[in-house]
Amino acid sequence: MRFLVALALLATPAFAETEGEGLLNPEEMSVNRLLDNVARGEVSMTTCASGYFVTKAGRHEQARALFEACAAAGYTGAMTWMAQLDDNGLGAPMDPDRAAEWDRRAAEAGDPVGMYNLGLDMMRGRGVVQDVQGGRALVDRAASLGLPTAQRLQAADYDLDEVTPDADNWKYAPMF
Repeated sequence: MRFLVALALLATPAFAETEGEGLLNPEEMSVNRLLDNVARGEVSMTTCASGYFVTKAGRHEQARALFEACAAAGYTGAMTWMAQLDDNGLGAPMDPDRAAEWDRRAAEAGDPVGMYNLGLDMMRGRGVVQDVQGGRALVDRAASLGLPTAQRLQAADYDLDEVTPDADNWKYAPMF
């Protein structure tokens, strides 16, 4: 028995995995690991999806770093999250123009949420020139792709109060 224990102890370093320059037991399931992966240019669907939890934890600056890398890699969900962060001033000052630009990029890439959000931007004139008809056309396209929120807005005859929380009304009020 002692022989087996000694053999196991001697063999353990041979089976230990190292990463990088000999780092043993690196973090695996943490925000730091996600950000390290992004810094190394390792972006994946699961990394990008994890950004949701990072921003919901209130770590908006870190979520921005993650979502920006994912958006650059073409993940449209990350683009719509960047729009949400910019539209609400999370992790950086509120920037409706930049939010609308993220929505546009997602919409042009075929993302129904991006189409819907850009449609709302256009209907409101938030971050873009107001174009109610063009905005409705984008909402219709998102609805035709099966987006339930877009279908709900259509059913409400495009009444924006149907999809806008009362708490956000100040944000969409005309500036003049």
